[in-house]
Amino acid sequence: MSKTTPENLEASSQIQRLLEVMEILRTPEIGCPWDIEQDFASISPYTIEEAYEVAQAIANDDMLELKEELGDLLLQVVYHAQIAKEQQAFDFEDVVYAICKKMIGRHPHVFGTQEQRKAGMQKGMWQAIKAKEKQAKLQELERRGITPRKQGLLDEVPSTFPALLEAEKLQRHASTVGFDWGEAAPVLAKIREEITELEEEVVANSPDRDCIEAELGDVLFAVANLARHLDILPEAALKRTNEKFRKRFAHIEAGAKQQKRPLNDLSLEEMEELWQAAKAFDLRKTAHRR
Repeated sequence: MSKTTPENLEASSQIQRLLEVMEILRTPEIGCPWDIEQDFASISPYTIEEAYEVAQAIANDDMLELKEELGDLLLQVVYHAQIAKEQQAFDFEDVVYAICKKMIGRHPHVFGTQEQRKAGMQKGMWQAIKAKEKQAKLQELERRGITPRKQGLLDEVPSTFPALLEAEKLQRHASTVGFDWGEAAPVLAKIREEITELEEEVVANSPDRDCIEAELGDVLFAVANLARHLDILPEAALKRTNEKFRKRFAHIEAGAKQQKRPLNDLSLEEMEELWQAAKAFDLRKTAHRR
């Protein structure tokens, strides 16, 4: 296969073209100095950022934006794969093969035998398949002479998750072995307990900010636990409230503009009046939908 250069790039298929673009960018002498000096760790934050921008495009219902952001996210996958290829660890084709194998293996009710397809997705099948995959991975490491790092149950939850999502996942994993309340009521009691402990620290005007942070963390963790028991994604619930706050604060800004006054010229009482008006408007809209 001939060496990829900027001159022969146009003849490639689109996915192959993207792989070649990244290869050129990472090639010494002819590539981009910034791209060449990057590694897995340095581009990891960009990968996370691009995933969030995909989610924002979906929230905006903007198909043009979504197309662009999905391309940016795909570039991140190609970037990581190119670095791995240079280290002779794996390449993009290995990544694609692995995910195809995983998805086919996890859907025997779609890709399996006629008997498996007829039986459909059985309760507990997904977890059983994942456990089998994990065992196969351990055996492959053993075959290669690699001693796997001993993992506890909670090690399966990435510590790089957003904190609220991490809390929900940790609790869900712990619940699989019975470390969980059976219903929401005791979780509500736990939230009240944690709030009381936080309040005691705040009222005491504790100089120990670390202690206050720890108590506040306990409150948030308990609230995430309640969301799980109510079958509500805490991240989604908070996002909904964030969006509500944006809209109501925009109403305050609009009120200040209508009065031809700077926003910081409004008193807290005036802002609160505008906030309550926005809240009443939201309630009327909700009632109308019902």
